[in-house]
This record gives sequence, C-alpha cells and structure tokens, in this order.
Amino acid sequence: MTYEELVDFLEHKMSMSHVYQPLLVRALVDAGGVATVRQLAQVFLVQDESQLLYYEKRIKEMPLKVLKRHEVIASDGQLVSLNTKNLTLVQKAHIRMLCEQKLQSFVQKRGIGIWDYRLLDDDPIPDSLRFLVLKAAGGRCQLCGILAKERPLDVDHIIPRSRGGKTELANLQALCSKCNRSKRNQDDTDFRSWPLPSADPTCVFCQPEAISRAVEKNGSVFAIQDRYPVTSGHLLVIPIRHTPDWFSMTQGERLDADQLMCVLQARIRAEDTKVAGFNVGSNCGDVAGQTVAHAHIHLVPRRSGDVADPRGGVRGVIPEKRIY
Repeated sequence: MTYEELVDFLEHKMSMSHVYQPLLVRALVDAGGVATVRQLAQVFLVQDESQLLYYEKRIKEMPLKVLKRHEVIASDGQLVSLNTKNLTLVQKAHIRMLCEQKLQSFVQKRGIGIWDYRLLDDDPIPDSLRFLVLKAAGGRCQLCGILAKERPLDVDHIIPRSRGGKTELANLQALCSKCNRSKRNQDDTDFRSWPLPSADPTCVFCQPEAISRAVEKNGSVFAIQDRYPVTSGHLLVIPIRHTPDWFSMTQGERLDADQLMCVLQARIRAEDTKVAGFNVGSNCGDVAGQTVAHAHIHLVPRRSGDVADPRGGVRGVIPEKRIY
C-alpha cells in the first residue's frame, strides 16, 4: 500500500466501531512500521481509561498511603513527589538498582502469579515446553548468563510470533526478564548457540569463596576487594558467568557492571573524602597484563599525591607513553 492509498483509507474507507484501528496504525507509525502485538497492547493500555482509573485507585489505596506514612513521598491532589530531592545521576542509579532487587526478590518468593506480564498472554507456552527450554538452558539466561535464582527466566520466541515464529521447541530459548524485555521483534538471534560456559573449576573468580567475598551484587555481576590493591578501596567488578574478558561480556552484563560501578564509586567517595578521582579499566589478554582469564573490571580510587605526577593515567600501561 502506498502512502496515498493509506491516507485515502484513513480519510474515506475506515469504518470504525471503536478507536482500535487508528490507534494501531498510529502506534505502528510511531514504532517505525513494525511492532510486536505486546508493544501494541502497551500502547492500547495507555489509552484505556478504565485501566488507568483502576491503577489510580490501587495507587491511592495502598502504596501512596504507606510511603506517605514513612515520609518517603508527598502528595498534593494528583501530584506525587519524592521527598528526597536533587538526586545525582549516581544516586538515581543506586535507588533504581535497589528497587529492581526488591522487585526481583518478591517475584522469586511469590512466583509469577502477582502480575507478571506473561500471564496476560492469551496463548501461553505450554508447561511441558517451558520445562524443556529451561532445563536445556541449565537455569541460566542464554544471553547474559544470569541464574534463575537471581532474576526470573522467560521462554522467548527466537523468531518472534509477530513475524511468523512458531511455539515449538526449535524456536524457543530462555532469556531473563530483563533481556527478554530489551529484545525487539526485529531480532531473531538464536542465543542458544552462543558460548555460555559453566563455572571453570580452575578459575579463582568462579570459586564460591570469591562470590562469598562480594561487597555488592547487581544482577549478573558482583564486586570484591582486590587482594593486591593498587590503592586503598581498589575493587574488581566481575560477571558471575565465566567468560574470558570484557569483550566477551554480554550487553546485559556490561549494563549491570556500569550501574554497579556508579554505585560503588559514590560509596567510596562518601566513605573517604580524600578520593578525588578514579581509574577504570580491564586487562584483556596476556599481552595486556591479564592474569586471571575471567573478565573483571578494575575500579581504582585516586587521591591527590598518591603518585608524583598522575598525568596520563591508564596510558601508563606503556610507561614511556604515559606523559605526552
């Protein structure tokens, strides 16, 4: 259909018994021409006044009252505000991370029956197929590698249903809720073929003792104190999944790591006012100085005067190139 034909249909031929047709066409235009049925349903939901009224009522009945009682929020008529003002970017990242942890913990304890979006599907994946997919994945997201105990796992259609993908074992893979929601319906990558090795028994970062030393966790990554610190407070951010280096980390792992490092650097600054900067880096390969073949990112606090001349920073990996 040409642009002119579409305009003619909308102006002269569309027969309406509800708002659904123009709403769907407008949503597709906004989405660049292609969207999943779920994405379209989300647009419809925003326009559904009855659903908006329902959640307005639920918000007023419970979370609004409770959070006001604890002085977390304030409200004035229809306006709701957080009592904690002027949050920095790092502080916002920390608050979001804590809220995400609370959400995932609740889902893990109560199951998917609370309001999980999967329950809204009219054509749910049969339990027998779901079992086989999750079993084959070994209880891990086949994109980021996070364990089911850390984040709920979904069964994803590799070729999206909106593009003719079938609900059969050959077209199903396990993705965590975060990766599944981030995946667009234009993507049909089979993540089952991606290398996702289990813990390496010879790797020091795969040992239970390493994870037990964690000072903080965020989804697919954790942070520990470096055993041979360059400066006081030197931390390592490490993916739980065994993977060789920064380049082999998944996008989800990198996002989790970035968020965690923002939180950690803010915490270090709060605990030590002498910290005035940081070095952030990852050694990838033997020639780059990597000594543990498991991806890890160094977060090194810097203080004024900790070296005679700090210019060049990470350029110092090749000493004669540090000063320029």
